[in-house]
Amino acid sequence: MAQKVKFGLTLSNRGVLLGLTQPEEILEMAEAAEASGRFDHVWVGDTIMAKPRLESITLMAAIAARTKRVGIGVACMASFPSRNPIILAYQWASLDLLSGGRMILGACMGGPISAQEHRAEYRNMGIRGVDRALRLEENITILRKLWTEDRVNFEGRFHRLENAFIEPKPVQSPPPIWVISNPKLGIGKPHIIERSLRRVAQMGDGWMTTANPTNDFKELRRRVLEYAGDYDRSFEDKPCALYYNINVNEDREAAFQESKQYLDQYYSLDFKRGAIENWVAHGSPEQCIQQLQSLVDDGATDILLRFPSWDQQGQFRRIVEEVLPHVQ
Repeated sequence: MAQKVKFGLTLSNRGVLLGLTQPEEILEMAEAAEASGRFDHVWVGDTIMAKPRLESITLMAAIAARTKRVGIGVACMASFPSRNPIILAYQWASLDLLSGGRMILGACMGGPISAQEHRAEYRNMGIRGVDRALRLEENITILRKLWTEDRVNFEGRFHRLENAFIEPKPVQSPPPIWVISNPKLGIGKPHIIERSLRRVAQMGDGWMTTANPTNDFKELRRRVLEYAGDYDRSFEDKPCALYYNINVNEDREAAFQESKQYLDQYYSLDFKRGAIENWVAHGSPEQCIQQLQSLVDDGATDILLRFPSWDQQGQFRRIVEEVLPHVQ
């Protein structure tokens, strides 16, 4: 029997900097997500200098104190390659204990080297942008060892550990790491797309993607499941999550325009119409249900929803009451 899709609420910790929300509102939304019974997890974003926001680990600790049931994750931890793996393993184990074993780590490489703001972050964090993929893989390996082994000896390209350990250990053994991969079929270089998806298949406890256009999601998931077999793994029972957006409004064009304005401001970009239409379920409740249902039908096990709207509370109510109960 197919398992019902799980929904996550993406909280706007970058919105604090942009004046779109306040810190207390973020915590209240996390509480409301849990109280609604419609959300299985809540998520925050992460960068340091590239796209500044409330620091993710600090914010997740506050969310852990205000909730009891929902999973808590970072989607995605763009700073993951530049973080010291011993410190991060220590922080994450403590978060897992404080939350009662509810943490989910979304590990990614961060933004493109071509963007000035990302180059500034990598430079000041002491890493080379071209090393991000290798650092991500090495950090994942080290975290899992530190979470599960009494003493760790490790000789890597970037880190050397000798009798290293962290105590206390996390509740989950180990906490799940969802590997983020957003390749674009037909645009990206085939060998880079394959490497990215193989990293998910080999190292991920789950996969998260924006998959824009979402038409690519089904094929990308098929490849992840296929590659997993090359590593004597199965990905059939692992989360395949879509990072998505939703704006409910019977006036579909108004929903589109508000979403575009919000996301343009959020990312300091000028999104094309096609990108917004592919990445935002928008329109009437029935239209939004149809868009979300198509993602589930293509294999999404989890859908993370952000509200690109200035009426966060109003959108929350409509989505909880009029949309989510009707997605099968």
